Amino acid sequence: MIYLSLFYEFFKTGLFAIGGGMATIPFLYDIADKTDWFTRTDLANMIAVSESTPGPIGVNMATYVGYLTGMGEHGVVGAIIGAVVATLGLITPSIIMILIVAAVLKSFRDNKYVNNAFYGLRPASTGLIAAAGISVIMSNLFIGEVVALNSLNIKGIILGLILFVLTNFIKPTKKLHPIVFIALSAAAGMIFSM
Repeated sequence: MIYLSLFYEFFKTGLFAIGGGMATIPFLYDIADKTDWFTRTDLANMIAVSESTPGPIGVNMATYVGYLTGMGEHGVVGAIIGAVVATLGLITPSIIMILIVAAVLKSFRDNKYVNNAFYGLRPASTGLIAAAGISVIMSNLFIGEVVALNSLNIKGIILGLILFVLTNFIKPTKKLHPIVFIALSAAAGMIFSM
């Protein structure tokens, strides 16, 4: 039953998260609130891992959630099945839409209603991505889910400011590959948490 729930939740996410992987994040917050599969803190960690691993963030996160959920239910075999089921749930709507669009592309290529619909979808996907960005910023600015001055994540804010300065204003470090900053941030996180 857990696999059917995984497929269903990620199918809905894949169906309505228009705008790419970052647009899936508000849906994942909703899944975190509705289920006990992962917490909002787990989600912030998943975002960090998904952003630093190859592949689309939405697919990476679906695979990760499916793996964790399956692991809790049925061990390693369940974890692998859960990862596959959640990933298939997320990508199935896209595959269906691509097949439909490919079948009727020529007849709708110059249709003004289709063009207007896509024009209207742009602000929606922008809003979803902005909401995801704000959620990630808030989860990094504050420790826990309480937004208060005494719960500020000072270490995270300092690290974020240092990375912002290094990647935008200091000429020798602006040209470094992003993996350097990811590795340095991971090392700083391990050092700061000791």
